[in-house]
Amino acid sequence: MSLLDKMERWLGRFAISNISLYIVIGQVFVLLAYLAGRINLTGFLLVPALVTQGEWWRVFSFLLMPPPPGVFGYIFVAFAWYIFYLMGNALEGSWGTFRFNLFLLLGAALTVAAAFVTPRYAATNAFIAGSVFLAFAYLNPDFELSLFFILPVKIKWLALLTWVLYGVSFVRGDLPTRLQILASVGNFLIFFGRDIWLSIRHRKRVMVRQAEKAAQAEEPRHVCYVCGKTDRTHPDLDFRYCSKCAGDQCYCPDHIQNHAHVVAANETKAG
Repeated sequence: MSLLDKMERWLGRFAISNISLYIVIGQVFVLLAYLAGRINLTGFLLVPALVTQGEWWRVFSFLLMPPPPGVFGYIFVAFAWYIFYLMGNALEGSWGTFRFNLFLLLGAALTVAAAFVTPRYAATNAFIAGSVFLAFAYLNPDFELSLFFILPVKIKWLALLTWVLYGVSFVRGDLPTRLQILASVGNFLIFFGRDIWLSIRHRKRVMVRQAEKAAQAEEPRHVCYVCGKTDRTHPDLDFRYCSKCAGDQCYCPDHIQNHAHVVAANETKAG
């Protein structure tokens, strides 16, 4: 029994079913309260320096931060919620409630730990949501998503674009951004690193076998024992084998009647 199975036996009863839906509902209420002027969203950000000053709730409240509207406004926010719930629900159905809870909890813990390295900078839940997206895309690469409910595209291409953007952000971003990316990628690799490694090894073995088969297919079937002509270099020639030679000795038409017969080693000694 693996460590994960043991943890599920011990702690599985504490897992929260449909947790992705509860997170979305919480973010909806936070956004509505913000639009109504009741709260300030900055109070939900994870700022470790403020946590150490007594604002402990930020360690949890940052998970309820709604996605930023961006250039598409709140239509993008609604779409982001839809995607998070769709993929989170699918992961929970595939892994089980406990393992999906653990995936989110580990992502949050790594994010908090990374944030405390640069305590004066705020951290959000954006990369945690990104890790859910990447996990779903890894398990369902050919899933077709209607981008903004209009444009159909396979999710593996969106995941590839996300990895590229992560790479660019890691290279060009500041230290807090890099740490948040590392936390997100670390969470992904903890769950999928072994599978990725085994997949790479399997593909390598397949490529080696294919290369060997290709090399064997390229080898000539007939090679003249005297001059080295082959059925590949001279496909028009009729190669034959000499019955008087020891072993299967092949000859081209020029040498089938004009060659010294090959004698077996034991016959040579006897002579």
